[in-house]
This record gives sequence, C-alpha cells and structure tokens, in this order.
Amino acid sequence: MNYFKTIILLLSFFILSEGIAQTTISGKVTEKNGTPIFGANVFLDGTYDGATTNKEGVFSFETFETGIQTLTVSYVSFETFMMAADISQLKNVSIVLAEDVNSLDTVVISAGTLEASDNSKVSVLKPLDVVTTASALGDFVGALQTLPGTTTVAEDGRLFVRGGDAGETQIFIDGIRVFTPYTPTTNNIPTRGRYSPFLFDGITFSAGGYSAEYGQALSSVLLLNTIDEPDQEKTEIALMTLGAGLGNTQKWKNSSLSVNTSYINLAPYIAAFPDRNDWQKPFEALAGETVYRHKIGEGLLKLYAAFDTSNFELTQEDINDPSGVNFKLKNANFYTNANYTTDLKKKWKLFTGGSFTTAKTRVGINTSDIDDTENSAHFKVRLQKKFSNRVKLRFGAEQFLTDFTEEFSETDFNINYGFNNNISAAFAESDIVFSRKFAVKLGLRGEYSDLFKQFTMSPRASVAYKTGKNSQFSVAYGDFYQQPTNEVLKFNSSLEARKTQHYIINYQYVANNRILRAELFRKEYSNLITYDTEFLSFDSTIGTRGNGFAQGFDVFWRDNKTFRNLDYWVSYSYLDSERKYQNFPTAAVPSFANAHNASLVTKYWMENWKSQIGFSYQFASGRTYTNPNKPGFLQEKTKAFNNLSFNWAYLISQQKILYFSVNNVLGFNNINGYQYANIPNADGMFNRRTLRPAADQFFFVGFFWTISDDGTDNQLNNL
Repeated sequence: MNYFKTIILLLSFFILSEGIAQTTISGKVTEKNGTPIFGANVFLDGTYDGATTNKEGVFSFETFETGIQTLTVSYVSFETFMMAADISQLKNVSIVLAEDVNSLDTVVISAGTLEASDNSKVSVLKPLDVVTTASALGDFVGALQTLPGTTTVAEDGRLFVRGGDAGETQIFIDGIRVFTPYTPTTNNIPTRGRYSPFLFDGITFSAGGYSAEYGQALSSVLLLNTIDEPDQEKTEIALMTLGAGLGNTQKWKNSSLSVNTSYINLAPYIAAFPDRNDWQKPFEALAGETVYRHKIGEGLLKLYAAFDTSNFELTQEDINDPSGVNFKLKNANFYTNANYTTDLKKKWKLFTGGSFTTAKTRVGINTSDIDDTENSAHFKVRLQKKFSNRVKLRFGAEQFLTDFTEEFSETDFNINYGFNNNISAAFAESDIVFSRKFAVKLGLRGEYSDLFKQFTMSPRASVAYKTGKNSQFSVAYGDFYQQPTNEVLKFNSSLEARKTQHYIINYQYVANNRILRAELFRKEYSNLITYDTEFLSFDSTIGTRGNGFAQGFDVFWRDNKTFRNLDYWVSYSYLDSERKYQNFPTAAVPSFANAHNASLVTKYWMENWKSQIGFSYQFASGRTYTNPNKPGFLQEKTKAFNNLSFNWAYLISQQKILYFSVNNVLGFNNINGYQYANIPNADGMFNRRTLRPAADQFFFVGFFWTISDDGTDNQLNNL
C-alpha cells in the first residue's frame, strides 16, 4: 500500500511539472555605445533563477515563475537595471546599462576649487596639513598661503587671491558668513584668522568660479566646516612661550560639546627677543570657541560661538614725525552661528541657519580716537533634491544685515559716520552628470541691495570632461558682485556694487597619491571704487568708475608616494594685473599684486626619533611702489621676498608632544616697502625709510598634552 501511495505522488508531481512549463528568459546587455558587457549578473528578483552574460553580452536561463516579475541586471561601475514585466515578455530583451556616476572614477568639477577634506574625492590638502605647515604658525590662513592663486603680502597676513585685495575674499563657517574673520592690527604687523583649526574638519578654498550659493565676494570664498561628530571625549592642554590653551570635548547619546580657549601674551617673548617696535603694551588676547551638536531625528543641530578680545599699544617710527606715531587698539568680537540640517521625504534635504556678529574696535592714533561698532547678521535657507545619481538641484534664499557706526574725535572735534546695509539674495544651482566623463554645473544668483536700490544677476557655469582614467579638464565662468567696504560706505552710501567676471580653464591629474593641477584664469573688474584725495575721508569725491583685470596661471604638484615617509607639495603662480581705482592717476599694478609666487612644503616622519619635521619655503617677486624722486606712478619694485621656516614635533609619549618652530630660519632681509617724506630735502630729493618686518625671525616652543578615552589620540593635528 505504501509503495502504491509513493508511485501515485511521483506521478502527480510529474504531471504537474509537465503542466507548468518552463519559460526561457533571454536577451543582450550592452553599454550605451553598443559594446557588449561580459560577466553581468542577470536574475529575477527574489528568486534563484538567473545567469551571467557571455562575451557577446548574451544571456539565457529558464524559470518556472509566472506573471509579473522583476528582471535585474547588475555590473560593477554601472547602475543596476531593473525591469518589471510579465514573464512572457522577457524574451530577446535588449538592455543598455548606464554608467554609475557615483563611482570613484567619475569626473569631478574642480575649476577654481581646492579642497582640504577627508571626505572629498580629490583633496589637495588634508585637515592635518592646515596646521602642520611650518610657515603657517598654526593659522589656517597661513597654510592656505602656500597654495596656488594666493599672493604673499607678509605685512598684512590676510588672503590675497589672483590680483584681488584681501577684502575680496569672504569666509563662511558651515555655510554661514563670517563678517569679521581677522583680528584687527596696525601697519606692518600681520593679522591672523580669529578661528582655531581645532574645531574644523574640512576646508574648501575657491580661488575663483565658486558656487552660486555664495555671494558678496569678488575673488574667492573660504568655506570652513565644523566637526559633525567628535570621535571621543578628550581634554587638550597647551603650554606655550606665547601663552596657554585648554580644550575639552564631551559626548552623550545624541549630543556633544567641544570647548576651546586660549590666552596669548607677547610681553615675555618681546622681553626676550625685542623687535623694531617700541611697545608700551605688547599684544594680548583672550579667545574662546564652542560647538554644541544635537541629533534631532534624522537631523543635526549645530550651535557655534566664538569670542575674542585683544589689545596692544606701541609707537612706530615715522619719517614725517621724529617722535613716532603712537598707536593703541582694543577690540572685542563675538560671533555665533546656528544651523540645522535634516533629510526630508522623497530625497529632499533642508539646511537652515543664521549668524550674528558684534564687533567693537577702539583705535587711538596720537591725539585721535576712532570707535567702530559693527552689528551684522546672516540668515539662510537651502533646499536640495537628488532626483537621481545624475541630476541634483539646490536652491535657497538669504538675507545679510549690517549696522555700522563710527565716532571720530580729536581734541575739540567730533563727528559720527554710519550706514545700514540690507542685502536680499536668492540662488539656484543644478549638477547634471551626463556620464562618468562629462558633468555640468549651472547656477544663477540674484541680489537686491536696499542701500543702493540695485538688483544684480550673476550667472555661473562649470563644465568638466574626463580625458583619461586619471585626468580631466574643467572650465568655469561666472559673474560676481560685492558691496563696497565699510571704510567706503561710512562716507558715501549712494554707490553701486563692484563686479568681476571670472574665466577659468583647469587640468587635473590624480593617481597613486599624487596630484597635478594646472589652471589658467582671467578676471575682469568694473565699478571699482575711486576717489580724489590722498586718503578716504568725508570730503572725498567717491565713485565707482574704476576698472581693471587680473590674469595668469597656477600650477600645483603634491606627492606622498615617491619617497618613504616624505610628503611634499610645490605650487607656483604667475599673475599679470592692472587696475585704475582708488586715487590712481593711471592704470597700474597695485602694490599687493606681485607677478611670481612659489612655495615648497615638506613633511617627513622620522620613526626612530618619533618626530615629524617640516620645512616650508616661500618666494614672492618684488611688489610695486611709487618713488617720488622719479617720474611715474608705482614705477619701481621692492626686492623679492624669501622665507624658509622649520618645525619639529617630538612625541615624548603617545599623548605628549614637544613642539618647536622658527620662521625665516636663514634670516632673510625682507622689505615690505618704503615710506617717503612728505616734503623734499635741501637737495630737492624726498628722503625715505625702509619698511621692514617687526622681526626678521620668530621662535615658538610649546608642550601639548592630550587626555582621551583611547589613550592614543594626540594634538599633532593641531600643530
């Protein structure tokens, strides 16, 4: 009986199997140009039925499935193909796979932009580099001055980019503008960036052709991104010849807090190494920063705040005043920034944020006192949508608010200046990736100035084409507008925005931890500020009739592969620039724009000595100045600038570092310019004095101790 049942079951299964016939699935898989794809995986989703394509791209397999099924085709570096259809329709199908534009070898739009980020596909610098460059002296702006496109103006310290003055570059933290990014100083004493690299993990430096999202900058933008999530709790202690610093990071389940404070006092250093200034009170500064981060659902809220106060007093030599010029300065600056980022439904993403700055500066020059107060705010909202791997759109709106007042007093004379400047802006930009070889970025920015009653439109476009596995070309064009500076608007607010047009061609090669960049550029200026007095003042006739140009090329090479434990980069920039602006009687090369700038940065790790040593060399050709003893305007040039700097970080233990650096090791006799007497001497000649740096060399020694959860983290990335 059991044998009979078994036979019946086997016969039933055979009959059913014959009744449910198998279906053959077949077709061919190719690339867009018709090239067959060999080895692609083809299968019915949710089943074990499938095959791989042969050398002709053909596949064929059988299945018992019926009804509507999903045919899936996948292959490395191509987007996965999915097709839902009735099983009877999946015969002799022709399938064309699209390139996966998210792959690492996809073209990257890079014209005008240099990134320092661990998350970027292509970075010329890493965050570590920003503060381990010998000549930077711990200032992120100093490190960026070793990149192509920048000009060395040693006595100033700010970023001068491609023939533009320092005011033409804007700095943003987490996408929100910083209105007063530099510590104020006086003539011939370079300033520093206010913000410590301790709290930033990414830097993007656009030397031109930057995104339509950013405005109010004629030459470049510098984007600083704070850390989204610290890796662990830690305390960092710094004892330096110039002062001390203390940092602490705390982490909780959904939030974290980082605090960083520092105190700087140059009095002990000046006592040990006197410079050329007669200091009544050497420079003193107290600063603090904090970042609070809190996860809210799918979003992240970040609150950033920074405060610093500084003061000093000194007497500087002046050829027209035998007793010298007494200069004193007190400054207090507070900046706060809040932003929130979250993912929305259907691949939308929201960013919103704002900042507020209040800065008070009191300056005394002999018997004159100048009190400046600036209150500024920036509010921004941005939406972005990823329609596919090939098309992305972002758009938004923002508002800039500035309230500036100045009180000038001298003996019995007193006068007030000031203005309110409100700028409304909207922007839209799309990234379109046609293939792994070809991509386009198109943007448009509109701004309305309530002060000038002026509306401007700024089209911007970038195109990138991949010429080989490791190389590509990019081109960029854009219009850029910027309001005149506070120094101008306080005297005359009936003007118009200054304008530049950027044209950029970029070549980039990246392979085997090596990167080569070469870039041609041209900038055309219009509506530059002009006036008819020696210095800007209330009685100046101020207009926007100036113009000019800047053109040249940059080259950058970085290699950390060829030599073991050695990382180095070389950059060179050539600049040809002229402008007719300010009180220039004729078009001329401005004194901040020199023709040749070059730098070499090296970093070498010595395992046996547990040390990292670094050298930085900077060269800049002479800058123009006017010699009143000869005919012409800005007709002569200073001698070339040279600076070789050295640093050494020694690991006493994993978390304790002894650090030493010296700027201008060889003591080059650099000259910043000349000051001429106002009246000629008995021979009819104008006497002059040489403007030298306050000190030819600068020494720094510090001890840095980290206390962290894992016991291995240290402050090498802060040195």
